[in-house]
Amino acid sequence: MEQQNGTTGESLDQLTVDQLAARAGVTVRTLRFYSTRGLLPPPTIGPRRVGRYGPEHLSRLALIEELQHQGMTLAAIERYLQRLPDDISAHDLAIHRAVVASWLPDTVDETTRSQLEGRVGRELTDDDLDRLAAMSVLARTDDPDVFRVDPALVQLGVRLLDVPISQEAILAARSVMLEHARSAARELSRLFKQEVWDPYRELEPDPERLERMKSLSAHMQPMVVQALVTAFQRSMKEELREVFPLESAPRTASGPAPE
Repeated sequence: MEQQNGTTGESLDQLTVDQLAARAGVTVRTLRFYSTRGLLPPPTIGPRRVGRYGPEHLSRLALIEELQHQGMTLAAIERYLQRLPDDISAHDLAIHRAVVASWLPDTVDETTRSQLEGRVGRELTDDDLDRLAAMSVLARTDDPDVFRVDPALVQLGVRLLDVPISQEAILAARSVMLEHARSAARELSRLFKQEVWDPYRELEPDPERLERMKSLSAHMQPMVVQALVTAFQRSMKEELREVFPLESAPRTASGPAPE
């Protein structure tokens, strides 16, 4: 069964090139350029030989955008994407994007309601906006039609609008994740300071060593994020094995039901 996307009637795996461009916030010309460079896989050819695009294309475009924000050239992005498996899923592409986004400072974009709806591919009701604000995905401004949006969270937040659980449950889950994420960050920072930074400070000053330390600190964050994502996925599967019978274990955002 095709999954409909919000209230627009678009099927996420049946986007035209114009719809994909609107969802990704780029021009059709850019999409065609990416395709000629091999950054974007070819579409599925549907009736009347019209190309159709799916969630993998959208996730790949989001990853390309993050890599560009990081300052990578198209040639470097091409090499990065070539190292990914040919059959990589939209979910795994989203993980790569999350890791890349963790390298960047926090950013907030200002956008109008119509721009936001065009970006996420669906109409947003006042209740939807209230829920996104409660999840800290967006913040209201003095202009009721303009919002400050966290680009790293907006797609996830919109997907949560359709999850059949209460807003209270979503916020409770967010609080649990934030609490444990902060605890892990605090302990990892303490370990880095104790095992790496403090011993360095006891050495004679060395500008070259200082630069190496700064580089190490900058590269640690994405590695730690990837390790945390992997550990969480494994832990979630183990918990599901204990809580649910094997034959009815549900699928989660971290992957398929455990076998």
